[in-house]
Amino acid sequence: MTVPGRVAILMGLCNGAAHMQDQLDSFVAQTVADWDLTVSDDGSSDDGPAILARFAEAQTAEGRAVRLVAGPGQGFAANFLSLLALVPEGTDWVALSDQDDVWLPDRLQRGIRALAPVPDGMPALYGSASWIVSEALTGHHASPRFSRPPAFRNALVQSIAGGNTMLLNRAGADLARGAAREALAVGGPATHDWWLYQLVSGAGGQVIRDETPTILYRQHGANLFGSNRGLGAALSRLRLVVSGELGAWVARNNRALGASAHRLTADNRALLARFAQLRTQDMVGRLRTLRALGIYRQGRVGQAAITLAALLGRL
Repeated sequence: MTVPGRVAILMGLCNGAAHMQDQLDSFVAQTVADWDLTVSDDGSSDDGPAILARFAEAQTAEGRAVRLVAGPGQGFAANFLSLLALVPEGTDWVALSDQDDVWLPDRLQRGIRALAPVPDGMPALYGSASWIVSEALTGHHASPRFSRPPAFRNALVQSIAGGNTMLLNRAGADLARGAAREALAVGGPATHDWWLYQLVSGAGGQVIRDETPTILYRQHGANLFGSNRGLGAALSRLRLVVSGELGAWVARNNRALGASAHRLTADNRALLARFAQLRTQDMVGRLRTLRALGIYRQGRVGQAAITLAALLGRL
């Protein structure tokens, strides 16, 4: 597929040698051939950088630039934000990649086709469902489907697409570049993909969720985050609420977004401010404010979890 401009693929790397070659090979197999790759290595002690060096040499002959930069050493979210801060102005498309998944051949094509109708100058973010697979790439299960539309009111309490499926248009990349520097200055968000959903929706941009999987999301012992499916995932979410960990993530996201509040619409700046004050209220006040603001998670279980968090003062 021929597209206007080129795709900048951003990959975060840290000790990813075991599965990295599969991911690199899936880049080469894309139906969109015009891409370059920047990898931020956050302190690998394995053969990942050497694998990338061999890959870079092979891609030079194909007219693709592959480069390795040093990560900030502050965790995966800061690693991806540092990559976003490095994206040159005017980059047409930005795709995020983990080190251990496998992209389906039309991963870039589907994202570009979805974002192409978005008016010039409007930030836009595409994210898709995933096939959840074993370490050996077997046993395909679809990630959860979401029925309610993407919106800032949802983004404040939930991420609806993995960063490993995300694609930004030019305006979205420009927005993320400046905001990434601001967020890093205050310690960064809980996760980079959740933050991107919040940022683009909060700035009045368009967020597109595609329910067709575009990647094989490999599950293995070194995953930072799991599949978000089944009873185990539901129990994990309950633990996050009760322990206060979800509330800590939300507070961290609020701080990162607050650093870029001038980039949000006036309505969403006001919504963020009211949401950030939720914890200062009593239990009845928290529930009333949550409902008045229209904050929601996808699905009944998700909405019940966020209501419980508000009741316990853990939001």
